[in-house]
Amino acid sequence: MSIHVLYLAHDLADAAIRRRVLTLKAGGADVTVAGFTRGRNLLEGEPDVRTIVLGETSDGKFAQRIGAIVKASFGLKSRLAGVARPDVIIARNLETLALSGRAAGVFDQNIPVVYECLDIHRLLLDNGWKGRLTRAFQRHFGSRAKLLITSSPAFVENFFKPKSGLSLPVLLLENKVLSLDPDALPVQPAPRPPEPGQPWRIGWFGAIRCAKSLAILTDFARRMDGKVEIVLRGRPAYSEFNDFDRIVTDAPHVTFHGAYQNPEDLARIYDEVQFNWAIDFFEEGQNSEWLLPNRLYEGGLYGAVPIALKSTETGHFLARRDIGVTIDKATPEALEALFDGMTAEVYGEHFARIAAVERGQWITGPADCRSLVAKLASLKPDLRSPAEMQAASTMQS
Repeated sequence: MSIHVLYLAHDLADAAIRRRVLTLKAGGADVTVAGFTRGRNLLEGEPDVRTIVLGETSDGKFAQRIGAIVKASFGLKSRLAGVARPDVIIARNLETLALSGRAAGVFDQNIPVVYECLDIHRLLLDNGWKGRLTRAFQRHFGSRAKLLITSSPAFVENFFKPKSGLSLPVLLLENKVLSLDPDALPVQPAPRPPEPGQPWRIGWFGAIRCAKSLAILTDFARRMDGKVEIVLRGRPAYSEFNDFDRIVTDAPHVTFHGAYQNPEDLARIYDEVQFNWAIDFFEEGQNSEWLLPNRLYEGGLYGAVPIALKSTETGHFLARRDIGVTIDKATPEALEALFDGMTAEVYGEHFARIAAVERGQWITGPADCRSLVAKLASLKPDLRSPAEMQAASTMQS
């Protein structure tokens, strides 16, 4: 069944937004995207996807983002002029959820809204007046939603059930790698221990937003004095670092290679490292404890051994599958002890376990795309008259 989805996106420069749009398209949906920019629009030039820019926002500047939402809401009717009536509206994150009701009103208030929330921002968890106000906004704007999409069961258990005030059906969509041609994937990734005299390489790829991780990894690399190299790739959140470029430039055995195309470049970049940094302190004790990050699935698919904290949902994910390396504390000393004992044999055992995991654990394939679109299509209200529905029921019986 073909449906038209209006996707409200908080950041058109986010690779995860592009992945979700491609997933919807692969599932048979027509997609119109309306969203905000914080950099290069990754959907620009994407065939058969109309993109409408609602404004520009900035990382960490919440007052500016609220202003951009208010401004966009007043101009939404004119911005959406000429867009066909959508069957479903998906609002990615709280800021676009605030626009969803007005967007539906442009067409038809009966259009179902889906709230997609893949991170729990610190403001939603704040115990003070700011947190109460933010949660009240979420309850208000989410009151007309028909479905919640999130990426980790820990988000549901630790926030949505006990604290959000929302009572919605939940669709769990993990941050798996979009693979529309599974036959093109390697049957099994190949081990790649370093050549004699070469360093072990730890990759930290994707959204680079954790200043504590950067401090730990740069200190660790310095201590190892060339035995371990840290490879950074992706999109740094510069607002979270005092001076990201200077820190990386000054750090020995640490390199930053900039952005990459997801999923097109994943095989190449993960094949260059043995280990995958799957630790995050961006919302320490909260969101960082509960998330299952993109890099977990990317590295798993291409055989990069993940390093995670035992106490987190990522650590629990690895423990249930008996894969990866989990540590009690992420400190330079703990990493130094780990890699002082790292040999080709130890690495080979870790690699063999992760390579043995069934590929479906890591990828979103065509059938998954169709299943998602079918779920969205099921939310469409039946606008037929009672007489029409009775006639259809009689014909079917």
